[in-house]
Amino acid sequence: MAGSRGSTPRAIRVAVRLDQVKIARFSVSGGDPRFGIVDEEELVVLAGDPIFSGFDTTGERVALDDAKLLAPVIPRSKVVCVGMNYAAHKAELHADTPNNPLIFLKPNTAVVGPGDTIQIPPVDGRIVHEGELAIVIGKIAKLVSAENWEEYVFGYTIANDISARDVMFADGQWARAKGYDTFCPLGPWIETELDTSNLEIQTFVDGEPRRHGNTSDMLYKIPEIIEFASSVWTLLPGDVICTGTPAGLGGFTDGQRVDITIEGIGTLSNPARNR
Repeated sequence: MAGSRGSTPRAIRVAVRLDQVKIARFSVSGGDPRFGIVDEEELVVLAGDPIFSGFDTTGERVALDDAKLLAPVIPRSKVVCVGMNYAAHKAELHADTPNNPLIFLKPNTAVVGPGDTIQIPPVDGRIVHEGELAIVIGKIAKLVSAENWEEYVFGYTIANDISARDVMFADGQWARAKGYDTFCPLGPWIETELDTSNLEIQTFVDGEPRRHGNTSDMLYKIPEIIEFASSVWTLLPGDVICTGTPAGLGGFTDGQRVDITIEGIGTLSNPARNR
């Protein structure tokens, strides 16, 4: 598995495949959030947050149909994002290639989960989706070298780095435009074993294709991103890094649904409503 996991999971003894472990955060009937290993149509309930507690299981199973999937992680401190990390997207913005990864922050209060409503704020201009592969950090990372990046990764999920695009240009910086509540859907779960070098990323609005790309087209790859980001900020367990969006048409409006599919992970879906 990517990164450090602690003790060998008891999940082995409940016949869960460990070659591709999907970790979901969920609740049942509005109860407290819990964690589980996705095993086909069921969740094998874990004793605690696996980033901190490992993979010990409780022996309980919950049907996926009976569970409400939540954001698979609430970042302990921050969401780090990489801007213009795909050549085609950079070109459509008529931007120069940055000398380093173009990183910025979203607050953890922007995070919502699969199926949660994107709340469109009352601002002028376009609200834009940006489907992205997201890295979940598994342990404290500071001044990490590109050669050692894997030991700091817990797994991967899907992110929607939503932007109020015209607010970005009006403000001259991105904090407000990308930091509104609900502007960072994550999910549906964390994939702990994934070769991220050649994954298709597709974004749809009401079923219509809007963005398409492949992680092989990233300008800065994951080892470089982690090395650079950890030279600026200490990354904490549970922090998330969004690795950039491919090119495409990005707008959506009240009443529409945004679906982001990444090969090997699944699909993150969220409806949008005016706030």
